[in-house]
Amino acid sequence: MSEHSATISRHPEVATIRIDVDHPIGRIDRLIYGHFLESNFFGNIEGGVFDEAQARTSDDVRAGLRRDVIDACRDLGVPIVRWPGGNFASAYHWEDGIGPRALRPRRLDLTWGGEESNLFGTDEFLAWCAEVGAEPYLVIGCRNVEEAVRWVEYTNYGGDTAYSRARAANGHPRPYGVRYWGVGNEVYGHWQLGHRPPAHYAADAREHASFMRAVDPSLSLVAVGRREEEWMRPLISAAGECFDFVSLHLYGASTHLMGDEDFGAVVSQSLYFEQEIAAYSDMVANLAAEAGVDRPLSIALDEWNIRHLEPRGWPEPTPGDDGGFAPRDVVASKQPPWRVNRWSQRTLADALFYAGVFHAMHRLCGRRVAPRLANTVNLVNANALLAVRAQGVLRGVTYHVWDLYQNRLGDIALPTNVTGPNRYGEIRQGAPEGADVLKTKRGTVPYLDVVATRGATGDRVKLAAINRHPTEAIEANIACADGKPLPRRARIHCLGADIGDLYATNTFSQPDRVAPRDLGDVPIERSYVFAPHSITVLDFEPR
Repeated sequence: MSEHSATISRHPEVATIRIDVDHPIGRIDRLIYGHFLESNFFGNIEGGVFDEAQARTSDDVRAGLRRDVIDACRDLGVPIVRWPGGNFASAYHWEDGIGPRALRPRRLDLTWGGEESNLFGTDEFLAWCAEVGAEPYLVIGCRNVEEAVRWVEYTNYGGDTAYSRARAANGHPRPYGVRYWGVGNEVYGHWQLGHRPPAHYAADAREHASFMRAVDPSLSLVAVGRREEEWMRPLISAAGECFDFVSLHLYGASTHLMGDEDFGAVVSQSLYFEQEIAAYSDMVANLAAEAGVDRPLSIALDEWNIRHLEPRGWPEPTPGDDGGFAPRDVVASKQPPWRVNRWSQRTLADALFYAGVFHAMHRLCGRRVAPRLANTVNLVNANALLAVRAQGVLRGVTYHVWDLYQNRLGDIALPTNVTGPNRYGEIRQGAPEGADVLKTKRGTVPYLDVVATRGATGDRVKLAAINRHPTEAIEANIACADGKPLPRRARIHCLGADIGDLYATNTFSQPDRVAPRDLGDVPIERSYVFAPHSITVLDFEPR
C-alpha cells in the first residue's frame, strides 16, 4: 500500500435510501457520456488513435487508424466525439486535411505549438467514428463564414458541386450527414485565434448558424457559452433562436502529485460541478425567457475533467511505458505557478469524482435547460480513458466508470432521497483560473451519493451509489418512496471496494487493478453495506 492507503473501519455508518419509481425526473441523454479528441495535443491523434507511419503508405483514409484503440472504444460504446478541438480548432483550416496525403501542407500550430502534419483530417476522423460507432461532433473556428459553410457542404451536401465531388474523390460519394457542429471554442479567451467580445461573437455566431443551415437545415449547433451574464445576454438575445446547445467548460483540480492528501477535496468537487451546471441552467433559461426565445436550449458540457497539478519548476512530464508518466527527479515543492500534468493517470479518487458528475447530470436532466451533451477531455492519452503506447492499449480507471454508468444503468432518472452521514467543510471550487489559487467554499458533503434509474419499458430499477468516505462503510436501508420494499435480490457490480490505495491507477503491468468486480446476484434483506471509497451499481430484479 502507498502513503495514501486507507484504514478500513469494520463498523458501518447507517443511512436510508428512498426511490420514487412513479415520478421520473426525466430522460438521461446518452450523449452525456461523450468524449473529445484534439489534434496536436499530447498523443490524442499521433501516438493515440492514429499511426502516421502507417498512414504515409496509403491514401486509404483508414490506413493508420489503430485497430486496438477502435476495438477498446467499440467494447465501451462511444456515443459522440468532439474534434479537432478545443484550442486547436481556432486556427484550423479544414481543407489542409483532405485529399492525397502527400500533398497536404504541414503547418505550424499556433495553439499548442509544434507542427501539424494534417495526415489525420476530416475523412480520417469520420472514418474513425464510423469504425467506432460514434456520432462525430465537429468544431469550426468561427473566423470565416465561407470556410464553415464549405465544410458543411463537403461533409453533408448530396448534390453535384466542387466540394461534393471532392468528397467523392476522397473516397466517400455519399454525404456523411454530420449532425453536431460547434461554432467556435472559448472565443472569449485571449488564448484563441480570433477571440472577440460578447456582442461581436453573438453576431458572428448568428451569421454562421444561418448560412450553415442554408446548406443543411438539420444541423444541431453548439454556441460558445460562458458562466457570465455579460457574455450570455447578448448571445441569447441575438442568436438564441439559432442554436440547440450552449457550451460550458468545467475542470476540477487535484494536488496529490505534490504530496497532498486531498482525497476529500477531489471527490467532493462534483458538488461544485452540480451547483455550477444548475446555476448556468437557470441563467440560460431566464435569459431565453426574457429574449422570447422559443427554440429549446440545452447545455453541452463539451469540456470537462479533473486536472492533476504540479509545480512548473519540475521537469516536464513525459509518457511512461507503463501507461502514466515516466520517472523523473523532482524537488519537494508546492509553490505556484502550477501546470497540468497531461500524462498523469486517472486514480480511484478521480473515479468517484467522475461518478459524482454523472450523478449531477442525471439529477438535472429534467430541467428546462438541461445537460444533454458532454465530452470529457480526453478519450486517448492526456488524462484520458485509454493510455495508448506502442505495445498496446490500457483501459484506465475512467474507462470502467463510463462502462458502469452508460452500460449498466437505465435511461430514465428517478428521484432519490438519501439521509445519512455527511461532513461540513471546505469544497474545492474547481481548477484555478489565472492566479494559482485553489478556491474553496464551505458546504455539506454527503458521504453517500445515490442516483436511481429504470428503463424506458419495464420496471427494473438500477441504483448507483458513491461512498465518498475514505475509511467507513455505510449500511443503507433501501426501499421505494411509498414504503414498498424493492426485490430482495440484485445483480451487483462494485469498483474500488477491494482497493486500499485511494490513488490507485491501472498500469500495463497491472491493467485490472481498479476495475468493476461482478459480485453476482446478491440477496438483500432491505439493506446493503456500501464499501468505503467505492462505486456500486445494484440492478434489482423486476417485482
